[in-house]
Amino acid sequence: MHIGLFFGSFNPVHVGHMVLANYMASFTELEQVWFIVSPHNPLKEKSSLLDQNQRLHMVNLAIGDSNQLKSNNIEFGLPQPSYTINTLAHLKEKYPQHRFSLIMGEDNLESFSKWKNYEEILKNHFLFVYPRPGCNPGELKNHKSVMMTNAPVMELSSTMIRQSIKSKKDVSFFVPRAVWEYLDEMHFYKK
Repeated sequence: MHIGLFFGSFNPVHVGHMVLANYMASFTELEQVWFIVSPHNPLKEKSSLLDQNQRLHMVNLAIGDSNQLKSNNIEFGLPQPSYTINTLAHLKEKYPQHRFSLIMGEDNLESFSKWKNYEEILKNHFLFVYPRPGCNPGELKNHKSVMMTNAPVMELSSTMIRQSIKSKKDVSFFVPRAVWEYLDEMHFYKK
C-alpha cells in the first residue's frame, strides 16, 4: 500500500489538516494518509506544545472511523528531537509491505534542503506538496521525486487557533466538531 505521511505537531489538528489529508488520499495515488504526530519538531519551541498523547487523541477524534486516514505515534518512542529520516527508517522496518511518501506544504519544500539527510529522503521517497500562499518552493519543485498537487489552499494555522481561543474568539468551525468539544471541555489554550 502507498502511504502518505503527514507529519505535524497538530497543536491542535484543524479542518485545514483534514481537508489536505482527505485531498491527498482521494485525489492522488496515495491510498492512505497517516498523521504522524511529532512529540517535538526540531524547528519548534517545545514548551508551547500540548502533551503528545492529548494531540494524538485529538487527531483520532478528527479522523473518526475513516478508512483512508490513520494516526501513528511511532515518533513517541524515538529519540528527541525527531528527524524525518530516522522515522522513515523505523517505519520501513516496521511496515516493509508499505511504500511511504511525504506530504508537505510548499513552505517546507522551500527549506527542505536544511533537513537532515534530505538527499537520501528524495532518493527513496516521493514528496506530495500542497500549495501555500506566498511561498516559493524553489528549484526542488522540479525534482523527479516531487509531486506538486492542486490541493485546496488552506490559510488556517494551529497558532491562529490557539491565539484565538486565548482571546475568547469562537473557532468552533475551524476544528472538527469532536476536537472542538474536547478542547472546550479540557479548557486547552485558554490561558
